[in-house]
Amino acid sequence: MVVFRRCLAAWLCFLAAALAPVAHAADLEDASHVLVLGRISDDPKEHYEQLKPLLDYVVPRMASVGIREGRILMAHDVQQMNSYLRRGRVDWVTETPGTGMLLQQGSGAKPLLLTERDGFSQYTTVFFARRDSGIRSLADLRGRSVAFQAPYSTSAYYVPATALLDSHLPLQILLSPMDRPDPRGVGYLFARTELNISTWVHKRLVDAGVMSNIDWQNPQRVPAGFRADLVIVHETPPYPRALEMVRGDLDPQVEARLREVLLEASKDPDAREALLRFFKTTRFLPVDDNARHSLQYISDGVRRIRAEVE
Repeated sequence: MVVFRRCLAAWLCFLAAALAPVAHAADLEDASHVLVLGRISDDPKEHYEQLKPLLDYVVPRMASVGIREGRILMAHDVQQMNSYLRRGRVDWVTETPGTGMLLQQGSGAKPLLLTERDGFSQYTTVFFARRDSGIRSLADLRGRSVAFQAPYSTSAYYVPATALLDSHLPLQILLSPMDRPDPRGVGYLFARTELNISTWVHKRLVDAGVMSNIDWQNPQRVPAGFRADLVIVHETPPYPRALEMVRGDLDPQVEARLREVLLEASKDPDAREALLRFFKTTRFLPVDDNARHSLQYISDGVRRIRAEVE
C-alpha cells in the first residue's frame, strides 16, 4: 500500500509537471484576447464602478484586433503596477502625469492619450500664503515651511517640489507643523487634503501651501472665509491633467485601435455615461508637442525628487 501511494504521488507530480506548460500556453493564448485596464487604488470597489462602464464600451469596438473580453486589475501602489505592466498583466492604465511618469520609468509604459476631465485638459500649480506673511515669491520661502498634499500628487507635490528645486531651494521634511527647517532650505509636510492645506496656511501652522489652480477656485478646498487673507505668490506653467498609459510592449494594432476608440468616444452618445463615470472625463486628446515637453519636465522632476528629496 505504501509503495502504491508513493507511485501514485510520483505519477501525479509527473502529470502536473507535464501539463503545466500546456496550461501556461493556454493562459497566454487567452490573454491575447483580453484587454486589462489597471488602476492604482486604495478603494477598489469604488474605482471598479468607475472603470467598468468605459471598459464595457471599449471592448466590443476592438473585436477587429482580436479583443473579446475586458478585465480590471487593481494595484496597491506604483511598484505593484509597474510589476503588472512589465509582466504583461495590465495593458492600459489611467493616471495622473506624475504617477504616469513613474510607470514609464519603472516599466517602460508610454502615454497613449491626454484625458480631459470636467472640461479641463491641463492645469497649473499655485503657491499661496497669507497676505500678511511677507511672502511674495518662491525665494521668500527659504527658511519657511510649505504644505503639500500627498506623496503621489502631481499638482500638490511633484510639480511644486520640482519648482522649488529649480529655484535652488533644497527640501527638508518636517516632523510636524511645529518643526522648522534650517535657514538654507524649505521645510515640507503632507496635509492629505486641499482643505487641510488651506486651513494650515490660514491658521499659520505652515507658511505656504500648494494646490492646482482648479482646486484653488473651489470653495470646498479654499473656503470663502479664508480667501481674503490668502494670496497667490507663484504659479507654474500648465501641464496635462491626466493621462491614459499603455504598456510598452502592447500589440501595436491593439494600441492603435484603443487610441482610435477613445478619441472617438466623446462624439458618441452611447459613451456619454461611461465617460462621466470615468472620473468625469469629457474627452480624450492626442499627446501633442506641448504635452510631451510638460511630461518630460515632470519626468525629470520625479527622478530628481526621488534622488534628492526622498
